Amino acid sequence: MAEVGQPFTDDEYAFLRHVRFGELPSAARPEERVELTETDPRRDRPEPADGPEQWDLRH
Repeated sequence: MAEVGQPFTDDEYAFLRHVRFGELPSAARPEERVELTETDPRRDRPEPADGPEQWDLRH
């Protein structure tokens, strides 16, 4: 069974993140940010059903 030791410190976690992911890019400045608009249909909702006769087929 594995020994339970002391948890990692914040500095150790920061080092492990750096080893795994490398250097992070700098944060975007407020003047570099743009507002995004949704142009594609939403993917979190199903397609609308045609009518009751189609509902029977789907259920």
